[in-house]
This record gives sequence, C-alpha cells and structure tokens, in this order.
Amino acid sequence: MTQDPGLASWLQLTLTPGLGAASLRAMLKQFGLPQAVLQKKRSELAAFASADALGALDSSAVREAVERSLQWAQTPGHAIVTLADEAYPRALLEIADPPALLYAAGRIELASRPALAVVGSRNASAQGERNAESFARALSDAGLTIVSGLALGIDAAAHRGGLAGASSTIAVLGTGIDIAYPLRNAALATEVASRGLVLSEFPPGTPPAAHHFPRRNRLISGLAQGCLVVEAALASGSLITARAAAEQGREVFAIPGSIHSPLSKGCHALIKSGAKLVESAEDVLAELAGFRPSGFASTVAPAREAASAGEPAAAEAALLRHMGHDPVDMDSLCSRAGLSAEQVAAQLLRLELDGRVASLPGGLYQRLEMGERR
Repeated sequence: MTQDPGLASWLQLTLTPGLGAASLRAMLKQFGLPQAVLQKKRSELAAFASADALGALDSSAVREAVERSLQWAQTPGHAIVTLADEAYPRALLEIADPPALLYAAGRIELASRPALAVVGSRNASAQGERNAESFARALSDAGLTIVSGLALGIDAAAHRGGLAGASSTIAVLGTGIDIAYPLRNAALATEVASRGLVLSEFPPGTPPAAHHFPRRNRLISGLAQGCLVVEAALASGSLITARAAAEQGREVFAIPGSIHSPLSKGCHALIKSGAKLVESAEDVLAELAGFRPSGFASTVAPAREAASAGEPAAAEAALLRHMGHDPVDMDSLCSRAGLSAEQVAAQLLRLELDGRVASLPGGLYQRLEMGERR
C-alpha cells in the first residue's frame, strides 16, 4: 500500500513506547515536523528522550504499529488528524497538552464546530438520564454539538440527545477507536460514528486502562465551550472533566438535585465552588459568550406544549404534588395524601407506567419531570 510519509512519521513518533507527549512536543519545537525529527542523529535526540525510547524508534514493533494505523485510516470514514492538519480541532490548540494526533471515525468537521460537553454519573438515576438527554437534544437543536465520553449512564443519554438534535454528537474514547467499551454501548458507538464523530488519541487496539479515562477527559472539555455536569457523586470522574474545563477557561455548569441524593453531591460542590447553576438549556445558552443562536425558543416551545397536553388525571396529579421532588417511601406518601396504601400503590403504578414516577431501591419512589414514556 502507498504510505503518506508525513503521516507515517507522525505515527512513528507517537507509537514509540517510552516517548511521552512532553518529549514529543519538545522535539517538534526544537526540530520542526516529525520527518525532520527522524532525520536527526539519535545522539541529537538524546536530550529529549530516553535511550530505551530512542532504541525502540526504528524497531519492527513500531513499524508494524504504524502499518496497522495506516491500514485503519484507509477505511472510508476513518482519518488520522495531526497537529499540522487543517482539520485538527482549533479548540484543542488552546489546551496545555493537545495530542499530537487524533484517530477519527465519522464527521471530522464536527470537531471544529461550537460544542458543549455533557457528562455525569455512570450509575445515573432515571431522572438524571432524562435530564441529560433532554438538555443535550435542546442544545444540539440550538447549534451546539454535544461532546461526551460514551460511558454508561449520563454520557450515553447525552449522546442520544445530541444525535436526536440538529448538531449531532462527539464521543471521545479512553480506548483505541476500534474498541467497543463498554460493550453495552457498542451499538451507540456505531451510530455515533455513522451520524456523528468518534475520536481517540489512542491507537487502534488499545484496551481500556484506568489511567486512560482521566486523560481523555481533558479532550472532552477541551473540544467544548463549556461543560455541563448533570449528576455526579463527590468521587465521580465527571468532576475531573469539570476541573479540566475550568483550568482550560471553559464555562462550568451543574444541574442541582435533591440534598438527599449522593448523585447530587458533586453538582452541589461544583456550584459552591463557582459553577453556574442551571435549570434549563436556556440557562446554558445565556452564559456562553458569543453563542446566542436565533430560534432557540421555537425549538423548546413545542416540547413544553406536548408535555402539558399529557397531564395526568386529577388524582395522580395530586399525588405528584405530595411526592415533591425527593425520593419518598410509601408510608410517607400515604400520610401526606391521606390515602390508603392500596390507593397510593394503584396511583403509583399508573404513574410509573406513564413514565412520571420511577421506583428506586429500598422501596422509594421519585417523581420524574419529563413526560416521556420509558
């Protein structure tokens, strides 16, 4: 096969074991493009890389890895974008450590459009997933491409919402771009690659590793104008993304929740430290400097009208009011509503079937804000 010598040189440097990103950037700064770097005597490169890394630079293992990546890039819809390419996302040039190259599957042009990161818990609540999908769809319709990490829970819901909207979605992986992880999101990954964009700085075949995911988070935030955290526990990896966003000068947004929910603690901590509290997609748009698309109100009004058209019957509406917005047990509901357990159970069943209430572990129930059926 015919190789692009320029791209092959980029791959040779990035695929050499032990040659880290900082060393690579230092060599590029000193000598220019990778082809110029590789033409230097190894003694000239010794100030920038270890002896082991320089010894591996011309190894058969590296040559084979370069060949595999070039073969992957020949598939229609696949691309490898380097720092020197016009298609490289301009937003990533603003961050402290942009990757030397990106493996891309799908619509690479999306990486250069206005975007918002939407992240949150893998173990999300039903309401959290609904919020993520609803916000993502509205913001996608408003002109923001939705960026997330293809994890379970909030990430997956955000991608679904982005795909349902006009501006699609970008998934940034912590694995090789050809690795479906988690496996439950394999179909979603295929859909994103088909209708949106999948990106990774890791070469094809790279398996999941714990240290890859915090690293990819800087790209999720770096591609976007802001970062919205939907649900997050205090130890959530989503807070790493939010912190990266703040360090990169991006806006940070958080949706508040119940004071009793562990999944609200991270969002509340962000709000206390200066993140913008948001209750609607309009709140996000109002804070993004220089981004105020026309026609946004018209995209959300029909949804509000549709929701109001499906109001529950009077008895169920009354029970919803008694529930409030925090998780509640059956006994408390009976006491608040002045109804028997049988009456409350019957109404809860109807509400749950209608997608207005979710049953939680421990015999608790929680009101859902959106009117969609499950």
